[in-house]
Formats: sequence, structure tokens, C-alpha cells
Amino acid sequence: MTVEQARTVLAEVTDPEIPVITIEDLGILRDVQVGADGVVVTITPTYSGCPAMQEIEADVRSALQRAGADRVEVRTVLSPAWTTDWMSDAGRRTLEEFGIAPPLRTRSGPVPVQLGPLRPACPQCASRDTEELTRFSSTSCKAMWRCGTCREPFDHFKDH
Repeated sequence: MTVEQARTVLAEVTDPEIPVITIEDLGILRDVQVGADGVVVTITPTYSGCPAMQEIEADVRSALQRAGADRVEVRTVLSPAWTTDWMSDAGRRTLEEFGIAPPLRTRSGPVPVQLGPLRPACPQCASRDTEELTRFSSTSCKAMWRCGTCREPFDHFKDH
């Protein structure tokens, strides 16, 4: 198996908590190496205590073994810490299409200009008349917000 083949296989592995986004588009797939000792995959969690990491490791192993890799090692690295900058543009679009407001800020791209606090746009109606209901939602990486225009609640993938 080549690195390209392994990456192609891993491009199909999704996040178990948000199954519409791949670990590659989420930015947690850091490195893939193929050598005589097998395939070594390096991942970084969105949060150091992310409960989905064991499931992601199992999914990575399973996908590569189904593709013919005899030995698979999954390494979890915490430094440098994951940042929303590592999320792909396709991943951001996927989140929004699924009804999750993507992160607002990036260190490397344009920053939205807005007077007052920076608020995510509602993924249903695009209004910025939104309010945070709770800092933690169904997962540690998301917060629960509500739109003041259409009144729909929605998840917002936290910036960091």
C-alpha cells in the first residue's frame, strides 16, 4: 500500500459524532506514513478529552485493514493543538449544509467584520440575529445557539 492509497482510504473515514464530515476535512488527520512496518496514521483530536477518538482510531484501523494493510498503528498527538484553521473549506461547507454553523474565525483567512460581538449566521436562514443558549451542545466542540429571526436552534462548531 502506498501513502496515496492509504490517504484515499482514509478520505472516506467520517467523524462518528458528525458523520457527514470526514476526519480529513475536519483537519484531525495529520499524517500518513507507509513503510516496512505497515501504515502509521497520526491524528489530533479537536479537544484533548474528545470521547470520539477511540472510535476514530478503530475506524481508521478497520478501513485500512479492509483495504489490505496488514499492520496499522494510529498515533494521537496533542501538540500542536488542533485548530479550526485545519478544517478544509469543503468541511466548513459540509457542516453548514448539515445545519451546523461552521467556525467563524481563522488565523490565516479573512475575518468577518461586524460591529458588536461576532455571531455565527443561522444555517437555516443566514441571519446573524443569533444568541448562544449554552456553551456546550451534544459534543464538546459545539455550542447551542438560537436564531432570533427564524427561532430555530442550531449547533455552532466552536472556534479555536
